[in-house]
Amino acid sequence: MQMIAIGGTIGTGLFLGAGTAISQAGPSLIIWYAAAGAVLFLVMRALGELLTHHPTSGSFADYAHRFLGPFWGYATAWTYWIMWVTTGMAEITAAGQYVNYWYPGFDQWKTALISLVVLACANLISVKIFGELEFWFAIIKVTAIVGMILIGLGVLIIGFGDAGDTASVSHLWADGGVAPHGVWNSLMTLQIVLFAYLGVELVGVTAGETKDPEKNIPRAINSLPLRFGLFYLGALFVILSVVSWQEFHPGTSPFVAAFTKIGIPAAAGIVNFVVLTSALSSCNAGGLYATARMLRTAGLNGHGPEALGRLSKRGVPATAVVVSAVVMALGVLINAIDPEHAFAYITAVSTGGAITVWSIILVTHLRYRRAVAAGLARKSTYRMPGAPYTNWIALAGFAFVTVLIAWESETRVALYVVAVWFALLGAGYPFARRRAARTPLAEAPADDPAKAATRG
Repeated sequence: MQMIAIGGTIGTGLFLGAGTAISQAGPSLIIWYAAAGAVLFLVMRALGELLTHHPTSGSFADYAHRFLGPFWGYATAWTYWIMWVTTGMAEITAAGQYVNYWYPGFDQWKTALISLVVLACANLISVKIFGELEFWFAIIKVTAIVGMILIGLGVLIIGFGDAGDTASVSHLWADGGVAPHGVWNSLMTLQIVLFAYLGVELVGVTAGETKDPEKNIPRAINSLPLRFGLFYLGALFVILSVVSWQEFHPGTSPFVAAFTKIGIPAAAGIVNFVVLTSALSSCNAGGLYATARMLRTAGLNGHGPEALGRLSKRGVPATAVVVSAVVMALGVLINAIDPEHAFAYITAVSTGGAITVWSIILVTHLRYRRAVAAGLARKSTYRMPGAPYTNWIALAGFAFVTVLIAWESETRVALYVVAVWFALLGAGYPFARRRAARTPLAEAPADDPAKAATRG
């Protein structure tokens, strides 16, 4: 569960998207990563309290159903699904860009298609195969980032490599200032920063399939500040000290660029392999695993076709996995039509969906606390600190980022897509509600491998 939490959090947003963000925000990007990490930790503490109250593989969709009403359970499940489907598209898009590092002539869409087929097959075999695959993906990422940080510190302290003579912590403020293009332009990178954190909520999706959730969920969530500090802030601090922010460009991984600048033989290729596995990991954990569980929740609740709720003989929601993979294949088409802008468009939509889901978690937690105060829900032993004030602080942060997304024409498309998406959800809800009324909502059998719990 710890490895899934790490693997889901560290993805393409950091390894590839940071290149665009650094070129726009400069060293101030570290500040925005710290601020976004603090807000996401509050979201996770709210989710952690809900999870320890009642662990379920339906996770926040189930809680929204209980504490906000059936429509919000329905909307959350489908919004989380579309969010991760588009994120999966972004990850296989990035995989194509990484492979181009070695094979410039190989079409980006071909890599995207091969990656999707392999990961879908792995998810169809069994939950155990998924877990093993994700464990090793996460191990590669963690080992690589720690190694990169240590090498970067070596360059700074000892001065080896081609960048040894110019590496300095002063790069963080000397090359045009902390925010060289101005604070406002720097703030505009918050959309990219939030996309980098997308996946942190995967702990909630895995809760229904882990042993001793009341012990393991708090442990995974409480380790988030350390993970954020090391993998995000630490990594950015080191590479921006070793190499000036002016050396990084959109569309290029800053980690690959940094090691190319350092001049360590084959290091840039190794780092490119790591960021490739990172993209595949994020697509595996969120794009296929999480979306399948959300679709299954919709199928069991009556908010989607009944077939989505069925498990295969191996305990896998096979139909849900296939549906997610087929829709995700649209990312292959986007890569074939417009490979240059595919990543930017897809990540903007993913971030819009993520802000919606994270906000629903915070509001659901507020309603849960109200139910506890009224004696209508069991009090959790793992509490969100500072609630309800911290809920509102986090919600205000998401509202501010939404304004920033609306400000730029390139990212504004995300809000249009979210608006159209909710219009479609509203149009489809009467049909889902009629089917839900005919669907008996009950606890899944104790021997159900997914341990799904969906109650009205």
